[in-house]
Amino acid sequence: MLFCAVSPVSLYGGMKQMDDISHLKIPTHVSIIMDGNGRWAKKRGMPRTYGHKKGADVVVDICRDAGNLGIKYLTIYAFSTENWSRPEKEVKTLMLLFGRYLKICYDESMENNMRVRVIGDKTGLAPDIQEKIRVLEEDSRTFTRFNLQIAINYGSRDEMLRAMRVMLDDYKDGKFKKEELDEARFSSYLDTADIPDPDLMIRTSGELRLSNYLMWQHAYSEFYFTDVPWPDFNKAELVKAIEAYNARDRRYGKVKET
Repeated sequence: MLFCAVSPVSLYGGMKQMDDISHLKIPTHVSIIMDGNGRWAKKRGMPRTYGHKKGADVVVDICRDAGNLGIKYLTIYAFSTENWSRPEKEVKTLMLLFGRYLKICYDESMENNMRVRVIGDKTGLAPDIQEKIRVLEEDSRTFTRFNLQIAINYGSRDEMLRAMRVMLDDYKDGKFKKEELDEARFSSYLDTADIPDPDLMIRTSGELRLSNYLMWQHAYSEFYFTDVPWPDFNKAELVKAIEAYNARDRRYGKVKET
């Protein structure tokens, strides 16, 4: 379900092997709800944790494929604020996976000019993980070739409440006037400040809901749902999603001109 280890020679290499996608408009920002790891494992008579490990391998490939296809921002939903209620063993495995591969993620971001940001309430994570995140974000903050956002201990309602608490403090301190509060100002208090809203949201494994994920940011995103579980998701499935995105008519509430 999580981690971002990417081969330094593969993230932006292999362009000659790409399928011809010249006819497609590539979305700038793709967000993904990586669903179905546990069910995929159970179907194979394996523990749910096995599915999460397999799902982590898929993240490696999708990071590479997204970069090769020309996507600039990729945001993955790794662990929600509600996921703490899962079985203790599963939660420990997920945290172990995340902590183990943060070091790998650091090395690959340095090699590939890849900026990595973690969104969510970091204060709820173990101190050693918080420190690894801090170093990773700080040392990769000037990188521009590819942007990976990992949502961990993330919930959209929690994000907005955290943003509002800070915003109210700033208002009380006189940093802005009430009439100056608009969408742009509110967005600047969110975890995704300075990150463009997703153009395309993909959810795997057949579920048809947002699950408290980037609800403000997804206001005008195109949604793509697939029955394919995350461990079986690959470049071909990503291209299918982009093809579906290209078939949409994005009007942002406006009337289409005839």
